[in-house]
Amino acid sequence: MRAFTVQRYGDKAGVRPAEMPEPQVGADDVLVRIHAAGVNPLDLKIRDGEFKAILPYRFPLILGNDLAGVVDRVGSAVTRFAPGDEVYARPDKSRIGTFAELIAVHQDDLAPKPATLTMTEAASLPLVALTAWQALVERAHVQPGQQVLVHAGAGGLGSIAIQLAKHLGAHVATTASTAKADLVTGFGADVVVDYKRQDFETVLHSYDVVLDSLGGENLTKSLRVLKPGGTAISVAGPPDPAFARELDANPLLRLAMTALSLPVRRRAKRRGVRYSFLFMKASGAQLRELTPLIDGGKIRPVIDRVFPFEETRQALEYVERGRPKAGKVVVAMT
Repeated sequence: MRAFTVQRYGDKAGVRPAEMPEPQVGADDVLVRIHAAGVNPLDLKIRDGEFKAILPYRFPLILGNDLAGVVDRVGSAVTRFAPGDEVYARPDKSRIGTFAELIAVHQDDLAPKPATLTMTEAASLPLVALTAWQALVERAHVQPGQQVLVHAGAGGLGSIAIQLAKHLGAHVATTASTAKADLVTGFGADVVVDYKRQDFETVLHSYDVVLDSLGGENLTKSLRVLKPGGTAISVAGPPDPAFARELDANPLLRLAMTALSLPVRRRAKRRGVRYSFLFMKASGAQLRELTPLIDGGKIRPVIDRVFPFEETRQALEYVERGRPKAGKVVVAMT
């Protein structure tokens, strides 16, 4: 089986093509022949070892966290899928590896591909769509009329989160350059703050929810635009004690996460708001809830560029250099 692997953490130059054994298929697994795979900043963070304390992968490691493809065969206990089905998924964090011809995915993490999308379009969605759903629906419980700030609205996550927030009935603000103002307005943004010319914390006030994908000072400022009782959800900020419990981390790691997030949690408490770290989880059930919104045109994929599978390394470099103008980068099998 052809795949793109990395040999060790921090091996930036080491993402290379390799022949790997065909995945083993357990009783509850579905073997998927991959047609396209999304490229995410998460792939770079995993390669560089940023999550090695919580994601202790074995090497050589096949990167890739999004897929769309066709079921090749199924395990003996699989009841929802059959060979020939078109599917999409974000595999569980312990079973990544979509930059390959084949992958074995637990049936609970898989969903039928939206009928209106191509394989390339479908592959761009699972990770960012699930992240947006888990942040805005599962955690923030966004209601009609609430005010939601989505940072980096032209990005892969931001473009989908804006569309989902609008579907939920929220008033949506986002940060983007002036050159991308029309683009994010097209996604549904009501207010666009040019981060190059304006400081969003001086423009926006009394927001119910902030979805932060940048961390650092951006997260600190985000706390200040929330109204009392509001929530800042970050995919880039420090892991918090709730995440440590969800991960069932060992006592030392739990203590480290508590200490890392203490400054931001203290700032949030002083302002009467909440801070929550989100590391999205795989969920075929949630993808099935998203699919009608996708097929109904409420959420549409945003693709910046498609690379052939043979250029997977170049696709990662393209994302690392910050070249995408909007939406996602996808690798497609030829």
